[in-house]
Amino acid sequence: MKAPISFEKEAQMPLIPLSVGDIRWNRTGSWRYMRPRYEDKTPPCNAACPVGVDIVGMMNLVARGELERASRLLRQENPLAGVCGRACFHPCESRCNRREFDEAVAINLVERFVADYGMGGPAVKPKRKTGKKVAVVGSGPAGLSCAYFLAVMGHEVVIYEALPVPGGILRVGIPSYRLPKDVVEREIKAIEGVGVKIETNCRVGEDITLEDLRERYDALFLSPGVHKAKDLGLAGEDSEGVLSALEFLKRVNMGEEVSLGERVLVIGGGKAAIDAARSALRLGAKEVRMVCLESRDEMPAFREEVEEAEEEGILIENGWGPRRFLTRRGRVSGVEFVRCLSVFDAEGRFSPSFDERKKHRVETEGVIVAIGEEADPSLKEVMRGISWQGDAISVSPTGATSLEGVFAGGDIASPLHNIAQAIGSGKRGAVAIDCYLRGEEAREVLKRIRVGGDGAVSMIKYLHPEERERSPYVVTFSDLNPQYFEYAERVRKIKLLPFERKEGFEEVVFGIAEEMAMREAGRCFSCGVCNECGNCYLFCPDISVLRDKGRIARKIDYDYCKGCGICFVECPRYALTLEVEER
Repeated sequence: MKAPISFEKEAQMPLIPLSVGDIRWNRTGSWRYMRPRYEDKTPPCNAACPVGVDIVGMMNLVARGELERASRLLRQENPLAGVCGRACFHPCESRCNRREFDEAVAINLVERFVADYGMGGPAVKPKRKTGKKVAVVGSGPAGLSCAYFLAVMGHEVVIYEALPVPGGILRVGIPSYRLPKDVVEREIKAIEGVGVKIETNCRVGEDITLEDLRERYDALFLSPGVHKAKDLGLAGEDSEGVLSALEFLKRVNMGEEVSLGERVLVIGGGKAAIDAARSALRLGAKEVRMVCLESRDEMPAFREEVEEAEEEGILIENGWGPRRFLTRRGRVSGVEFVRCLSVFDAEGRFSPSFDERKKHRVETEGVIVAIGEEADPSLKEVMRGISWQGDAISVSPTGATSLEGVFAGGDIASPLHNIAQAIGSGKRGAVAIDCYLRGEEAREVLKRIRVGGDGAVSMIKYLHPEERERSPYVVTFSDLNPQYFEYAERVRKIKLLPFERKEGFEEVVFGIAEEMAMREAGRCFSCGVCNECGNCYLFCPDISVLRDKGRIARKIDYDYCKGCGICFVECPRYALTLEVEER
């Protein structure tokens, strides 16, 4: 019925409360002063990812067993997902809201599983050719990322790489026990599969000039990396038996024979120092000792890597700074250290202070210096006309340099030297170059497709602007309704035993099985993103939450929704917003 029912006599009324007709005539939506609406927000893991991966979207698909879709979603944002699943510092996990409930979701392990699952599958289909040509200098993570996305956009892309193999730091700077060569080669092959061409043994400034590239291409992206090791500036540093970590790791990864003796000393406390120390152990050193300025808590290396190194028998001495190299007949025989009192000043700047009275000598047969990297000074001459800021190329927020049509990214244009930041930098560069080639202002475009507030961008938003919108608001744990979540143990990494690791360069961490990946993905709270749990439908007293073919349609029938807010309160993940009704 479309009108209210009226009774003329009391005897006509039912004896018990009973619906005797259709009450759809009573449009209770007119009572409403608060209006609920579905609104996807930004999960903290997505906001923290420098690459801009839709982590929650991937997790929801994995949890449902839709692995092909999860793989496609991941590769739409990250062409080096297999690399990131092994070598990324996963800041996403440190922002995971589940940390305040039990333990963070093992995003890194799930990403690795999805990347390995989809490896060799169909690549993202490139758009129609634009006729534009772009040159990329350097095939590290920034260069590969930029080239991949430009090719997907339909541009012709050629990468120029100085080394005999593509991959940059991925190929020559990270040991294969952490990042196997076949993983890097596999992902580079997939990037070539979308049309990217790579020319190796081609050094800009020697084999080809920047001017030549500018004449032949419509735009350039410079990502040569930082491949000059910082030195200590101490006498004897050029003695036989002293190598930089960069040079040592490059030789090891290129298959060259390297021997520093049975006792090896590594100076430094970062990731490169850990990599060099563990590699020296695998090459046959009987004793490997690391000495660094920092205390254990201040070491730049990840805690897990430090623990793994110690498990393998590497000795770590904290709080000592090198003062001089000791030599015997032109070869290093030891290093003298003094006690480091503090590494940073009151403002947090690197400014170590020492107690020269407290000295410590370490005898050794070989020394690896791992105190950081910087840009090759010759690049400033090679790239004449480009403005620099110290050792970094000066770029605008869009990555544009002082030369028309020339953009830069990766370590050469940022103080943040890590793989994920470099990949994200390459994505931004690809968007900026595409805008430049189409005559569009890139700054506003990059703002529109930004994920979170740290500069990461979504390629899905850029290439498919019609996709579901998300609010930039980053969901916190206090926004959630944790009463609907159950405690569940995080999946643990499975590793080679310490004595097995030292026998060679076999990958230390194993991947996880499909069942483990699905279970771990199911631990994701899906912060701010509707995953069709159905709570809103079950609790709505007005049956105004609509379904479509059995699934939550993410639509509300406002003719009958009274705005009671029960759906908003009972949503576990803050995927609804409740706001005052506009009249």
